Amino acid sequence: MNLLFVSSEVAPFSQTGGLGDVCGALPIALAQRGHRVVVVSPAYGRANDHLAWDTGVTARFWLFGEQHDVRYRVYRPQDNLAFVLIDSLCFRRSGIYGDSNGVYGDNLMRFALLCRAALEVPRRVEALADGRLGDEFVLHAHDWHAGLAPLYLRAHYHPVGLYTRCRSVITVHNAAHQGRYAASEFGGLDLSPRHMETTMWGDTLAALKTGLVSADHVTAVSPSFARDLRTPEGGFGLDAILRRVPLTGILNGIDTTLWDPASDKHVPQSYSLQDMAGKAACKAALQRELGLPVRPEVPLFAFVSRLDGQKGVDSVLRLAPWILEQDLQFVALGSGASTLQNGLKGMEARAPHRARAIIGFDVPLSHRIYAGADFLLVPSLFEPCGLTQLYAMRYGAIPIVRATGGLRDSVRPWGPVSHDGTGWLYDEPDQLGQAMFWAFRTWWDHPNSIHQLRVNGMSQDWSWGPAAERYEAVYQG
Repeated sequence: MNLLFVSSEVAPFSQTGGLGDVCGALPIALAQRGHRVVVVSPAYGRANDHLAWDTGVTARFWLFGEQHDVRYRVYRPQDNLAFVLIDSLCFRRSGIYGDSNGVYGDNLMRFALLCRAALEVPRRVEALADGRLGDEFVLHAHDWHAGLAPLYLRAHYHPVGLYTRCRSVITVHNAAHQGRYAASEFGGLDLSPRHMETTMWGDTLAALKTGLVSADHVTAVSPSFARDLRTPEGGFGLDAILRRVPLTGILNGIDTTLWDPASDKHVPQSYSLQDMAGKAACKAALQRELGLPVRPEVPLFAFVSRLDGQKGVDSVLRLAPWILEQDLQFVALGSGASTLQNGLKGMEARAPHRARAIIGFDVPLSHRIYAGADFLLVPSLFEPCGLTQLYAMRYGAIPIVRATGGLRDSVRPWGPVSHDGTGWLYDEPDQLGQAMFWAFRTWWDHPNSIHQLRVNGMSQDWSWGPAAERYEAVYQG
């Protein structure tokens, strides 16, 4: 098949979270299965943009009363896989979605431009995977930023006999972000008035809703998240729509080559399921790096996440007095809301011999934290899929997660009698402390259970192969 991905971020060019990981790794897995894949995303002026060379191909689009010129840059890591970066002044800013002053006010225009420019790639850009994609491909849009692409496909190309055999799929990674704007913004989207109803949700324009009703199929990034989206409690106002459209939940995978403790260039000593000795060395190295006492006997709990309300940081901060009184160590890595950053730094200030908070987005350090940690906290209020728990299990860190969305699908509860399971799950936000207590007591009282939990987690197959196979079925209709 010919596949055209459209995403606001894609590793290794841009990334703020799991979306970039998915759109960087899933196309590789699909290409390895023999498909021709082209991934389109903006050129934000980041360090790795130099990997993509300027094709000299340009295009011009009229949006929101202005002319927008773009250039197409291409990176081809292999013959049947290409990454196309859309180069335009409106993307080259300090942040992807916003900066210290807040979310950019023209994001609707910026991502409408991404969608318009992406749909011209199969026609204009020669230097793609094995040449052009041609007139028959599957458009795979991701989240609200690409939500207008399925409608543009129907509105601009089908009526003139172009791309008429193309199907479209949209994946919901985070339904809380829907791309909602004032209805008056419709006039800038380069769409006929007859399409206005498609873009509207209530009295606002909604880019995600537009994609849901315009695409041939909708996917969500885990089976539980797909079920939740069809309920009033978990649908973020979109449940009525999602009960009417074809919807499939597919659990994300991870790049098991990049995330492999046996070959990870970011960790100080390699280890594997067959020989875990290196994990203790990684823990000691992490303690030294972060200025914590090197104490192999105490459990090290980690929290690696974007810092916003969804991620349940408040649950951790409410437990801070208990955490800091126990004979354990706590390490947090993330950035986001200043109040949450300050709360984590406050934990460090109160007990510098037990807690560290590193504010920022540091991928190499995250690898070392997974390798050095004994437990990983994922207290999300909701979590479409979650990747941190997958990384943790891959590295022998035992996840403690709230039973929601993909966390529920990927972490099996520990059975002290059966010795089955990969971590601890809890239902309500205020039960995090109870789950941590059981993990803490198991560490001290049942070290053999801790070893078995590591073995169980590291034995799981979190590669993209199973997910890629399920996406193939969706693409084929």
